[in-house]
Amino acid sequence: MNAQRAQEIAESATMVNVTYDGNPIYIQHVDAENETARIYPLDQPNQEITVSLNSLIEPSPFQSDGIHMVCDRRD
Repeated sequence: MNAQRAQEIAESATMVNVTYDGNPIYIQHVDAENETARIYPLDQPNQEITVSLNSLIEPSPFQSDGIHMVCDRRD
């Protein structure tokens, strides 16, 4: 994740789905200069850690869920 997007998420009033090591997290603070973020797991707010921005994942809204649709256009 790039620093600008991480900062947008940290400042957002809405909850954004971001994971670290497969676990949902909250971004507490972003240090763009060092490319790190202070985060905590949503289920453990007292377990703050500093991690590399590269280790944070925001799933794409276009990510496949395994369902495929076929459009058959017949004019």
